[in-house]
Amino acid sequence: MKDKLAPIDTLSLRQAKAEHARLADEIAANDRLYYQEDVPALSDADYDALRRRFEALEAAFPELVRPDSPSQTVGAAPSAKFAKVRHKVPMLSLGNVFSDEDVSDFVARVRRFLGLGADAPLEITAEPKIDGLSCALRYEFGRLVQAATRGDGFEGEDVTANVMTLKEIPQRLKGSAPDIFEVRGEVYMTHADFAALNEREASSGKAGFANPRNAAAGSLRQLDPAVTASRPLRFFAYAWGEVSALPADTQLGMVGAFVDYGLPVNPLMKLCHSAEDLLEFYHGIADQRASLGYDIDGVVYKVNSIGLQERLGFVSRAPRWATAHKFPAQQATTVLRGIDIQVGRTGALTPVARLDPITVGGVVVSNATLHNEDEIARKDIRIGDTVVVQRAGDVIPQIVSIVESKRPSGAKPYEFPQVCPVCGSAAIREIDAKTGTADVVRRCTGRLICAAQAVEGLKHFVSRNAFDIDGLGEKQIEQFFAEGLIRTAADIFTLEARDRRSLQRLQNREGYGETSVRNLFAAIEARRQVPVNRFIYALGIRHVGETNARRLARHFGAFGALHATARLAGEGTEARAEITNIAGIGSVVAESIADFFQEKHNEEVLDALLKYVTPTPMEEIVSASLVAGKTVVFTGSLEKMTREEAKAQAERLGAKVAGSVSKKTDLVVAGPGAGSKLDKAKEFGIETIDEDEWLRRAGAVE
Repeated sequence: MKDKLAPIDTLSLRQAKAEHARLADEIAANDRLYYQEDVPALSDADYDALRRRFEALEAAFPELVRPDSPSQTVGAAPSAKFAKVRHKVPMLSLGNVFSDEDVSDFVARVRRFLGLGADAPLEITAEPKIDGLSCALRYEFGRLVQAATRGDGFEGEDVTANVMTLKEIPQRLKGSAPDIFEVRGEVYMTHADFAALNEREASSGKAGFANPRNAAAGSLRQLDPAVTASRPLRFFAYAWGEVSALPADTQLGMVGAFVDYGLPVNPLMKLCHSAEDLLEFYHGIADQRASLGYDIDGVVYKVNSIGLQERLGFVSRAPRWATAHKFPAQQATTVLRGIDIQVGRTGALTPVARLDPITVGGVVVSNATLHNEDEIARKDIRIGDTVVVQRAGDVIPQIVSIVESKRPSGAKPYEFPQVCPVCGSAAIREIDAKTGTADVVRRCTGRLICAAQAVEGLKHFVSRNAFDIDGLGEKQIEQFFAEGLIRTAADIFTLEARDRRSLQRLQNREGYGETSVRNLFAAIEARRQVPVNRFIYALGIRHVGETNARRLARHFGAFGALHATARLAGEGTEARAEITNIAGIGSVVAESIADFFQEKHNEEVLDALLKYVTPTPMEEIVSASLVAGKTVVFTGSLEKMTREEAKAQAERLGAKVAGSVSKKTDLVVAGPGAGSKLDKAKEFGIETIDEDEWLRRAGAVE
């Protein structure tokens, strides 16, 4: 993306804010397609480039940090087809690196965080990154009792019956495993087994799978376990979740324990001692990639010491102690036949390229997002052009460039629409009053009359991460909206009561019968109470994704408290400062929250909805530490751990870390050199302790 976008150091805050929001929405949408639907709509290379750009924006503009989406969340919500499983220990994903320099930077960051000198020993394991479907296996007293997909990292799908059919996964562990032992790994399919499966599918007149990952994911997520049993699925164990007692104190030792217990592991894992060792392993695996017999898309590096892993902790959606070194993308050429414009729930007009189907790395692709009109203009993409497309992994590629020598005569520059293709309202790029710079995204101005925005908003409301209403998916929302059955979120909860003929009307439509309609009504009834974090996320507040919704719910507890504060959160007010001071929220998100709750139409919709829905407390894993639930501020120098390590420790123990001192701060940890924050703590009468006392409390329980 570097050749397509302006250097970050030349952007104004307004420009950075607009691009940040666009990238967040795009990455979150692609997470849902990849993790939930197994129908990805963006290449790994494109996806990774978006994340790199997003993270670079946050590094340059810390006030934009949004813990709710790309840099802070993982995966997507589980499918409605399976029972849900709450992960006792979240299943987070890995950050990515892409070059030799990135690997050296990763090792340097680990050393810096831990305060280790350049010559201090540091062991890091390296192993192939399997391209499959993540799965957690829970064993109790040696017996397999539950299996679940990763889902959104906090809640996955119960696939126990299906996993029981996999021959490589033992239903009873060998030896003396811990009483509770959750093993995590990857379900995958070998190249040979994939080819044989597709031959069988073809001989039965069925369409084959696009690639081994899709085949593995689709096979594991079958409602009928007999179908899964007929598919040649395999498993590599490489991590763990909840464990009653660790059988080893290193990553390598844990993998050795997996072997002792009868679990399959990848034999290529190696212990390294430097960035040079890691790179030697990476390039060696890249040379062997074609002959491995299964798909990999990179190499994973992990700090070997579990003690150091615990000290390093997590940042946002990924561990600090591990990263994935991705392989470069693959490319091919095809013809661009058209550009479709899609309108999102915030009114954003997104161009989508329609391509002549082309096989890239074994996958047939026919669509790609073009991001926005500036990207089309920068690359001078015209309908009829031969384009270079790029793919890494099993997803639809990005358009890298055009082949100008093959441009058909008469091809004209693409003219981006100036009106919404759905409602006909003007589509504009907002101008920053201070800089005079146009927003990178063109948006429909007909917010209250645009059917596309209304429909997309309702789709978001019922989505898996929000209200998760079984039987009311995107297709049903589109149908019900078109027929006037559902126009607002509140209409969902009055569907049965306000129309005595709803049962008859619905069951007469294709695909519906009396039972399915009654099930739909029951599913709606079951969502009249919903956790407050899901309720907040469902509202579709711009810049408030899953993690930000969780942060808000955790801070305010009840929705009413957030509602009351946000309504008073004008610029410069104490209420605005309270929201901004929530760790990870920042000024951009706080402004968006205030704008949402102060808009009259939103208030009317919300008042109507709250007549039928009750937000309930958010489920949380309760910590027994003395600092759990407290808001903590660190100031001054710390001598026994780095500042970042201290913050990570506090969050791991259930504390809330704030960047500034306010009347709602519970505890200030002050080291040498503490200044204005310490003065403010004394002014407010807030308890202040030193680093030694913090370490004592951090290691104690109530």
